[in-house]
Amino acid sequence: MSGLHKRYTDVFKTFLTLGLTSFGGPVAHIAYFRKCFVEEKNWLTDTQFSQLLALCHLLPGPSSSQLGFAIGLLRANGIGALLAFIAFTLPSALFLIIFAYSLDTFSADISKKLVHGLSLIAVPVVLDAVIKMARQLTPDWQRLTIAVLSLSAILFINSTYVIFFVIIIGAIGGLFLSTGNAHSKSSFLPVSYSWKTALLLFILFLIFLLLPLLSTNHSQAHFLGLLYQAGASVFGGGHVVLPILESSVVNEGYISNDVFLSGYGAAQLVPGPLFSFAAFIGAYADGSEISIVMALLSLIALFLPGFLLLLIALPFWQTLHSTPLASRLVQGINAAMVGLLAAALYHPIATHALISIQDVIIVSSAFILLYRFKWSPLLIALWCISLTFIVGVFF
Repeated sequence: MSGLHKRYTDVFKTFLTLGLTSFGGPVAHIAYFRKCFVEEKNWLTDTQFSQLLALCHLLPGPSSSQLGFAIGLLRANGIGALLAFIAFTLPSALFLIIFAYSLDTFSADISKKLVHGLSLIAVPVVLDAVIKMARQLTPDWQRLTIAVLSLSAILFINSTYVIFFVIIIGAIGGLFLSTGNAHSKSSFLPVSYSWKTALLLFILFLIFLLLPLLSTNHSQAHFLGLLYQAGASVFGGGHVVLPILESSVVNEGYISNDVFLSGYGAAQLVPGPLFSFAAFIGAYADGSEISIVMALLSLIALFLPGFLLLLIALPFWQTLHSTPLASRLVQGINAAMVGLLAAALYHPIATHALISIQDVIIVSSAFILLYRFKWSPLLIALWCISLTFIVGVFF
């Protein structure tokens, strides 16, 4: 097997495992990715990882899936990016449709315990990532100050666009407080195409954006165009896509509100990206019969704009890092990313998951097993779910 084909295989196997085990939502996915690609496989340095993370937060789209797409791209070119997307997304898309049909076979009590057990998994995983990223990216008081300011901004400013403000805080702080010279090998992102290719992709992005205007109402093309527009409009994570999709596909009559909400509820239970909800919507878009083709096309339509924007931005993002001044800016942005992740750990992850002293005990034990005894995230998931059911028997 050639070196490149081995990389393709490694990318697919790794992301398939993540797609099957990454419970907890987009923020938890970032923690899973860091543990896998920075700590275990050494595909990226912490600096490279945080650079990609900052870029994905700047762009519309599903940030964790964009991050995975970028990692696949840098590891094994465009084919690697596609393999990363397919492997990470397909399990959740299939599980979501299957679960939607079998949900009624579970009792309400079992479903409730399962949901709660899954919600606990994200707490120890993200806490582990925050601690390790802070050690690497905030080694001095200047960058620690940037992280704290970013954390405070996210917690106290109630705005969809607060992430942009946080990145500005990081850039300004890096300019005046951080130290650093030219960008080094540890921060270099090996982008293999030029800005000319990026320009062609931008034209393609705009053409697809006009699809609903160029197609007949209530046609399949119009439906897919609405999903594409929704994917191009989402800032702030996968949950933000809910009102955007609802105003499009529900109000346009493609799917009933009850079916829409039941599918979205099922999406909370499966690993992988929340945008896989598009498979559920597409499957029902043609009526009562399930359409696998529309499910797959819907997935592509919702994810595609975020991936195109990422491909468009990467060459310019790399060029930005090639000067000493930009290196200091990036150091500040990296520190801001630590604050962003810490804020997400508190809210919504911990505030929604920890509702009793029993939850605190379960999460504390899971964190010790993860951080001290190096348990895998999959074992942590089984631990949290099992203890949730056991506690439910006695309390």
